[in-house]
Amino acid sequence: MGKKSLKVVKLERRRLRVRKKVTGTAEWPRLSVRRSLKHIYAQVIDDATGRTLASASSVAMKIGGGNVDGAKQVGKQLAESALASKVAGVRFDRNGRLYHGRVKALADAAREAGLKL
Repeated sequence: MGKKSLKVVKLERRRLRVRKKVTGTAEWPRLSVRRSLKHIYAQVIDDATGRTLASASSVAMKIGGGNVDGAKQVGKQLAESALASKVAGVRFDRNGRLYHGRVKALADAAREAGLKL
């Protein structure tokens, strides 16, 4: 196997820099977003207990998550399942990605569905 590309190394650095500051508690769990070229995944995690409280992904919903519309649907579904598990507000963890495009669309859709970020 070859060395990691510079792009991957920089992404890991940004992700770790964000994770040093963003941790989830029982009152304010962490909303972690991961995206790939075809899909987008989101979880609400309580870092104190290590439990996933709610999750949604374009794979589970059987939609294409490689665009903004798919990310909006995932954000709405995640907010509904988080509110059903009595989570009112979350801390947003973008995993080193820029806050635009699909990541921003997911966050905005979760806000519109009633989740506090």
